Amino acid sequence: MNTIIKRLSWMFNSKRIEVVIEDSEWEDKLQEFQRKINYKFEDVNLLKSAFTHNSYFRKQAPYACATSPFERMEFLGDSILGLFVAQELFLAFPDSQEGTLSKMKSKIVSEKYLTVKAKEINLGNYLMLSDDEDRNGGRSRPSILSDAMEALICAVYLDSSLEEAERIIKNIILLNFRKLIDQDELKNFKSILQEYAQSKYQEPPTYEKVGELGPDHDKTFIMDVLINGEVVGTGSGPSKKEAQQNAAKEACKMLDL
Repeated sequence: MNTIIKRLSWMFNSKRIEVVIEDSEWEDKLQEFQRKINYKFEDVNLLKSAFTHNSYFRKQAPYACATSPFERMEFLGDSILGLFVAQELFLAFPDSQEGTLSKMKSKIVSEKYLTVKAKEINLGNYLMLSDDEDRNGGRSRPSILSDAMEALICAVYLDSSLEEAERIIKNIILLNFRKLIDQDELKNFKSILQEYAQSKYQEPPTYEKVGELGPDHDKTFIMDVLINGEVVGTGSGPSKKEAQQNAAKEACKMLDL
């Protein structure tokens, strides 16, 4: 891939953003992405802001603005997503109770679910990441992909309307959601285990870190989960949260939950 060094500048929330882009194909990729999602931005700067990850802004200081649009757009996109997912579930399941609807919603707006949807449209290929983040697998990192999906929703909303944001959510995120939320990898095993422990022992499970492996940029954490003082599962993962989830999954299998 041919690369050049160029400085891109655009406006976001009345602030000028300047970053040095070392990929001359990025803007072509953004045009390709708009065709993929069947939405053309009136202000493509919003899409650039949504897809320029924090790691790239930190790398470009002092040229980048102090506050990353990526984080702010992820915040607003998360709220917009929650609204339309709740609306869809409310209409699709008229006989379901609030608790059931809440559990389904939590799966759809979860990091795991959004990562699955981001990978379906190869979202990671269109992000601007720092070299270090790129080398360390940032284009497939769940936390980055899920945040970028929410930032995209915000970008469409700011560029157009709630109706267009709803269309993107329905066409991408809610597509085939009924099948996806029943998949094993989307189950919240920590919640399942907590309900069991609270019911039987009136106390929630506890999690303890029992080890970690690898260098700082590529850690693997090992966690035990205990119920009533006894270890009932062990799990590992690239974050403590994921290691806890895997420990809870093992416990649920052992307890036949």
